[in-house]
Formats: sequence, structure tokens, C-alpha cells
Amino acid sequence: MEPDTHQTDPATPTAAQFATTHWSLVFAAGRGGSAEARQALAELCRIYWYPLYAYARHQGLACEAARDATQGFFEHLIEHELVASAEAARGQFRAFLLRCFQNFMASERARATRQKRGGGQPLLSLDAPGAEERFARELTDRRSPEVLYEHHWAVAVLDEAMRLLRREFTVQGRERTFNLLAPRLEGDRNGGSAADLATQLGTTEGTVRVMVHRLRRRYRDLLHGVVLRTVASPTEVLEEMQHLFQVLQSP
Repeated sequence: MEPDTHQTDPATPTAAQFATTHWSLVFAAGRGGSAEARQALAELCRIYWYPLYAYARHQGLACEAARDATQGFFEHLIEHELVASAEAARGQFRAFLLRCFQNFMASERARATRQKRGGGQPLLSLDAPGAEERFARELTDRRSPEVLYEHHWAVAVLDEAMRLLRREFTVQGRERTFNLLAPRLEGDRNGGSAADLATQLGTTEGTVRVMVHRLRRRYRDLLHGVVLRTVASPTEVLEEMQHLFQVLQSP
């Protein structure tokens, strides 16, 4: 029988670690803090750049201009102070980030900003072609740029939790198992019957049910940790998760 699915990758931060290594380090990075602080901010930028890119596109910027605006904005956050009133901005990171981006777009021209920082050598690698393909599929969505930003943010949170879960299975040499079981995260009717999964995994239906239960529990734990990175305190996690699921369920 394979190892329990709740075993974790030692390299994956726990929820408790997230509580002390993100908002506090983001503020530290804004004050010229440590390399660790800058790394924490860069990681948040890596995960959440697409919601801002899509927001810029919905505001009328062309593909290249939106890419440059997003790139320049994140480089500005990493290289310089976040905002003068950063302490007052404690709360959901998604709202803080959008406010800063709106201010950035209003005060600077994206191309000039990008050339001024690093001579055109980006600090972050943005998958602009992939982002544009995704954006093209959303052109018929008539919701406001702000509402779409919230939707993209929620998707980014779920995707990051899924990425971490997949990484744990891959590190354990169990990526095939993950690929077979992952559809069950969306319900028992997805991904084939328990009997079919048991046959493919060489185990029993009862074991498959236990594995799925553990998979869901581990995904919830990782999702909790991802959300915890973006709020000011652990007490806000439940409220933020409820908000994100409401956003995803809204028409």
C-alpha cells in the first residue's frame, strides 16, 4: 500500500509558519528589510500577478502595456517602499494589492517605468503569452474589472493550494496517484468509480475512500495556509475563505 496522502513535503511551509512569514515580511520588505522579506514578497507576486494583468487589460491596456505595467508594479514593490501608509493597509492582501496597482497605473507610464528599473531586465518572469490566451477566453465576461479581479484572485488561491498538493505527491514519487485522485476533490462523481480507481491503483475500494478523504483534508490544510499568507491574522482566514468561495459561486 502507498504512503498515507497526509504526509507532507518537508519543504512545504506549515500554516503556523505562514502566519509569521508573510504580511510581517511584506512590511519589512517595504522598509528595506531582509532578503527573506523580499523573497516572501516576490513569492506573493509570482502567485498573484495574473489578476492584476487581467485588470490592466480590462482597463484598456494592450497586451504589452499590461505586461509592462504589471512587471513594473511588482518590481516597484520589491525594490522600494510599498506605500507610505503600509501599516494602515493591514487586512486582505488582495485589496491592498489592487489599491496599490491602481495608484501605480494612475501615476506612471508602464513602459517608462520598466525601462527605468533594471534597464528592461525583469526581476519576475511573467508568462505573458499564456496570460493572453487565458484573457482571450474571458472577453465575453461583462463583469466589472474589479469583480473579475476578485474572481481571478480566488482562482489563483485555489491553484496555488493545488500546486503545493501536487508537489507533495511528486516528491513522494506518487504523481500518478495524484492525477487519478485529484478529480475527486470536486466530488465523488468525478474521476471514475471507486472500483475503477481501486483497480488502477492496485488496492481496495475502502482504501481508495480513505485516500480520497486524506487528499481532501490535506488540500483544505494547504488552502488554509495559502489564505493565511494574505491576511493580517489567523482569525481572518475563515472570513477570507468564505469570501473567496462566494466570489467563485457568483454569476
